[in-house]
Amino acid sequence: MNTQPHPKRLGTNIDHVATVRQARQALYPDPVAAAIVAELAGSDQITCHIRGDRRHIQDHDLPRLRDSVQTQLNIEIAATEEMLSIVIEVLHVHPGRHRVTLVPERPEEITTEGGLDVVKHQTLLKEAVLRLQEAKIAVSLFVDPDLEQIEACQMEGVDMIEINTASYAEGVKGELSRIRLAAQKAQKLNLEVAAGHGLTHHNLPSLVLGVPEIIEYNIGHSIVGRALFVGMDQAVRDILTIINS
Repeated sequence: MNTQPHPKRLGTNIDHVATVRQARQALYPDPVAAAIVAELAGSDQITCHIRGDRRHIQDHDLPRLRDSVQTQLNIEIAATEEMLSIVIEVLHVHPGRHRVTLVPERPEEITTEGGLDVVKHQTLLKEAVLRLQEAKIAVSLFVDPDLEQIEACQMEGVDMIEINTASYAEGVKGELSRIRLAAQKAQKLNLEVAAGHGLTHHNLPSLVLGVPEIIEYNIGHSIVGRALFVGMDQAVRDILTIINS
């Protein structure tokens, strides 16, 4: 097991820049421009989620992001035939550089409501993981901080998980401890640990301090919201200051 400390990484999610654009079916604001600003501010990764209903990120955004992002592009998708085909077509031209994170998805949800049930959908997810890996695309699984789910992720053959921090962000009692145990379990299984969902500059410090096993944070809504007042560059830098403190 690798016990060496890792530098912390920030994945800036630019979905909600696209949300503003799609509210008017306009050409602006462009999520690609936001991604470039985020990278210049120090973001280590750009994250986006192309959903089945295309409520924010659109198909045409993906190749533009692929060709513009200088760090790593992390595309979140549901494990459907449509989405697998889209990301393989987009990312195969840069083998080994970018990543796909498999997430659950329901059309009626406002945002992703929970982690994958890897235990229940082991065969389906395994097939998706293998297809992506055959295309030289790194794969991560978005899961709740549940030890059984973490163990199932290791059986899927991935090298990274993203822990769902929604309940922690909502102030659920004991959730920080639950995330810590899940992250420690993942590290013992040689899985890199990311975290995301509902994280802000208010609740992030306790997570960074309390769970050192987390090496990556994917944050979007709070960065975009803060950017309305301080600008995208400063909003990203504010989060990086917390992560690196």
